[in-house]
Amino acid sequence: MGPMRQDETPGFPPPRWRLVIPLKPLARAKSRLAAYADDPRRTGLALAFAQDTVSAAVASTAVAGVAVVTDDPRAAAELAALGARVVPDVPSGGLNAALAHGAAAVREVAPGAPVAALNADLPALRPEELTRVLAAAAGHPRAFLADAAGTGTTLLAAGPGRLLAPRFGPGSRARHLASGAVELGLADVPGARQDVDTEADLRAALALGVGACSAAAAARTLLAMQATSYTYDPDTRSGSVLLDDGTPLPFDAPAFDAGGLRLLRPGQRVRIEVEGEGDGRRVTLVTLQTF
Repeated sequence: MGPMRQDETPGFPPPRWRLVIPLKPLARAKSRLAAYADDPRRTGLALAFAQDTVSAAVASTAVAGVAVVTDDPRAAAELAALGARVVPDVPSGGLNAALAHGAAAVREVAPGAPVAALNADLPALRPEELTRVLAAAAGHPRAFLADAAGTGTTLLAAGPGRLLAPRFGPGSRARHLASGAVELGLADVPGARQDVDTEADLRAALALGVGACSAAAAARTLLAMQATSYTYDPDTRSGSVLLDDGTPLPFDAPAFDAGGLRLLRPGQRVRIEVEGEGDGRRVTLVTLQTF
């Protein structure tokens, strides 16, 4: 049997983790979804992602507590109701400063605890996935899990007595590797890797299966989308629109009539409602986008 690590005690299980989850004010959260969802829906998605992430975290058997670093009063109330401790973002110095502050606050209460930073936008995260990730991280002083794209980070873990030293942001996988953190090569935790910044990310998360809050928020958002008029035939009252990712979608006369329009010119911004997924997706309403 190998030597016992300093954080292990004979006859006792390894210490459970304290998680730190950062969340910027909802008005500024998920800005890359702004072209896809209006402000109320975008902020609703950001909150829903955080709710499902926190719910999965508090349900993990490896987690002793969850601290959310945020200054958003609505998010603070909703996430506290799920069992999270809310830590005000006193530094107001960005993501890594918030994480360092949260880790310090956690260790004031539990100085010997291992700490992990977890993204707030993991709506497909499952408690058992998080438990496996943290079990793997326990074997290293510092470790991290890369995101689904392979360039970012969704979780950074530091064992007892180790500084978290977060380096989140674009390209964080390379920075965490350079900092000496060990990359976890787990292949069976897709929900723990699938963060959501874009519409494509959201659809990937939905394919994995998301929590109840994100499912409801996504359903409201997927019904109403922004697009650009591409073609229109006044004789048939049909045509097509381009989604903001360049995907064309046709619409028929009933969808045009449902929007109450009399004419549509190519290049106009429109609001559409859709149903279905993938190749079966169809427009059920098209009307002018108002700002």
